[in-house]
Amino acid sequence: MPELFQVVTVDVANQRLGEHLAPLQRVEHVALLDALDRTTAQDLHSPAPLPAFARSTMDGFAVRAADTYGASEGLPAYLTLIGEAPMGRPPDLVVGSGEAVRVHTGGMLPAGSDAVVMVENTQALDARMIEVVRPVAIGENVIPIGEDVAPGALLFPRGHRLRPQDIGGLAGVGLASVPVAARPRVAILATGDEVVPAEQEPQPGQIRDINTYTVATIIKRAGGVPLPAGIAPDDIDLLRRMARAALAEADMLLISAGSSVSTRDMTAQVIGELGQPGVLVHGVSIHPGKPTILAVADGQPVFGLPGNPVSTLVACDLFVAPALRQLLGSAPLPPWQMVQARLTHNVASIPGREDFVPVRLETRADGLWAEPIFGKSNLIYTVAHADGMLHVPLDRAGLYANDPVAIRLF
Repeated sequence: MPELFQVVTVDVANQRLGEHLAPLQRVEHVALLDALDRTTAQDLHSPAPLPAFARSTMDGFAVRAADTYGASEGLPAYLTLIGEAPMGRPPDLVVGSGEAVRVHTGGMLPAGSDAVVMVENTQALDARMIEVVRPVAIGENVIPIGEDVAPGALLFPRGHRLRPQDIGGLAGVGLASVPVAARPRVAILATGDEVVPAEQEPQPGQIRDINTYTVATIIKRAGGVPLPAGIAPDDIDLLRRMARAALAEADMLLISAGSSVSTRDMTAQVIGELGQPGVLVHGVSIHPGKPTILAVADGQPVFGLPGNPVSTLVACDLFVAPALRQLLGSAPLPPWQMVQARLTHNVASIPGREDFVPVRLETRADGLWAEPIFGKSNLIYTVAHADGMLHVPLDRAGLYANDPVAIRLF
């Protein structure tokens, strides 16, 4: 007899699952150029100050600030030029009272100096003498030692996902490799007598496997390693064996559960037998994606995803990606980038259900507009031709044309 859904909200579903998940303890040390989008496995502290020496922020002259006090166009300060600071090595000059050294942007300040006068605020009288027409304060136009990062300072906490600017920051303090959380291995098992590999010519009544490819790329983006485990026929014994074998090689298992009620029920039964506590959620108050299954088998998350491609996409972003971040020990992140737009057409919904509608974005003279793409959840090109998803909240019966809306970009 088909199982009746006992649907819960997205937040409740993720909370139930999250209570049973813990970060994986596997750590890898990777070269800095391979660390982009990886998650730090421990707090990273700076081994050195940045900058490591006082640097000029301007082309000009390194001086003692006190020698410029009161300088003006009408009564300039006269300083003796004793040389030029080289780039890339320490200057061997010492600035004394009434003296100046020519410096360039990024160059090291010579000993004795505590400020830099911009070249625009000076005039050369001859090869050995300059006049300063504006005063500078101590530290003006200078980056002191450790202003960017002090020695021992926390650079990034454990669980931080490294961005391009973070990689540059780590290079700046000499960290050429970093400890990162190992990527979770995610087994992907497609199901269905009608499903054939993408490279195979389908016979009448058969369809190519779309979900394995969609899911695998979502896993990669979320920081996991996809492990396609084949296509299981609608045979419960074979599905059981393939599911157990796939989970044994992975940290997480995703089963594309098919479209028919009987197939979903068979998938739920197999998932429930994989380990404790078993199925936590069977049915979520979303459209598309209602028949999603969330489970845990002896510490390993298992998902039964809807068979329809659009439903699978929505379920992966809402549940699989957050679970992967939890396994990585990563701080929760918004799953999508958001933009604000206005709606071109009415969108109907049902209170008590969250709807996700593909939209195209169009820039007009009066701003950004979102055009809903209405289509069934088994039509992959409704999302392939979309720029993002419109989210209709749980408590709304729909949205109206011209309403301001938030769009979750793909």
